Amino acid sequence: MTLSGLLREGREALQAAGIPEWDLDAWYLLEYAAHCTKNEYFLRPEKEVLPQEKQLYRTLIRKRSAHIPLQYLTGSQEFMGLSFSVDENVLIPRQDTEILVEEALRALGSGMRVLDVCTGSGCILLSLLKLCAGLEGTGTDLSEKALQVAGENARRLGVEASFVQGDLFEPGSGKYDCIVSNPPYIASREGAALMEEVRDHEPRMALDGGEDGLYFYRKIAAQSPKYLNDRGRIFLEIGFDQGEAVAGLLAPGFDEVRIVQDLAGLDRVVCGILRS
Repeated sequence: MTLSGLLREGREALQAAGIPEWDLDAWYLLEYAAHCTKNEYFLRPEKEVLPQEKQLYRTLIRKRSAHIPLQYLTGSQEFMGLSFSVDENVLIPRQDTEILVEEALRALGSGMRVLDVCTGSGCILLSLLKLCAGLEGTGTDLSEKALQVAGENARRLGVEASFVQGDLFEPGSGKYDCIVSNPPYIASREGAALMEEVRDHEPRMALDGGEDGLYFYRKIAAQSPKYLNDRGRIFLEIGFDQGEAVAGLLAPGFDEVRIVQDLAGLDRVVCGILRS
């Protein structure tokens, strides 16, 4: 079978399965399975595919047709221009979360200590450490398997970071200049309405934020002052409709609390400075 024939087969299967970005995903999986870039494809679309490449591609197409996320099939996701390993034990990094990283970078400098609560794949913490020289960083997560992924990402990126298993601040050591977090924030009752890829395949413990989605924000707002240096900063990713609520939770202990919007104009990050 040729590259063009295999791609056509993949496109048809994904479209029939109702995959939203069926055309793009068929391309990505062809590149992954056949080690073929788009440029190489257009130069030789009738190139014969090796049997093992055809078998792998068809296996991946079947799995994607079952709504298994593309990133779990290829094992990677780009975030802040960096490549991160991902699997079913961690939430897939989203472009929206880059807003949090960009905001935190404006406040960070060499010699500062950063704590990433609910670190997952480590994408937030490791991006900060990679893009701002001289930082010291720690990530915490309740999931041991998630921390294994984060550790692998640190090694791949050549970044030194500490990862500790525990519930939010439970394993924390000392104080930090900055706390960042993308905690679970989907209200439990809204879980059934999520996209099938998210609902059925991404880790529930990284999604479920309790009855109203604010469970972890309440704990973080109450506990974080104990772990911040004087005038330390906090940056929290939020759901699009949680800005005012989370800002209200931070207001008693933080100054200059503000809501940052994403590129779509939706509330995405709440940040503040610890009140002296």
